[in-house]
Amino acid sequence: MSINDVTEIMSRGLYTIVITAAPVLLVSLIIGLIVSIFQTITSIQEQTLTFVPKVLGIFLTLILLGHWMLNNMVGFMNDLWADFTLYIK
Repeated sequence: MSINDVTEIMSRGLYTIVITAAPVLLVSLIIGLIVSIFQTITSIQEQTLTFVPKVLGIFLTLILLGHWMLNNMVGFMNDLWADFTLYIK
């Protein structure tokens, strides 16, 4: 197993992590931004106001995209295990 193989595996792994986590992070970011704008407009200074909408948004995102996220991770692992014999040289 060469340095190029390790670099390719790490690159694919990090790409899979970023693509898999992106929907949840984007939903959390958008909800936080909307709640922050609402707090600025109404002059509400409650720091815990973003917690419930973010939790609900993340929960709904996981319900809607959880299957895709899991298939993405399982596909990566299947590719890794399929090429396992190449890596043990």
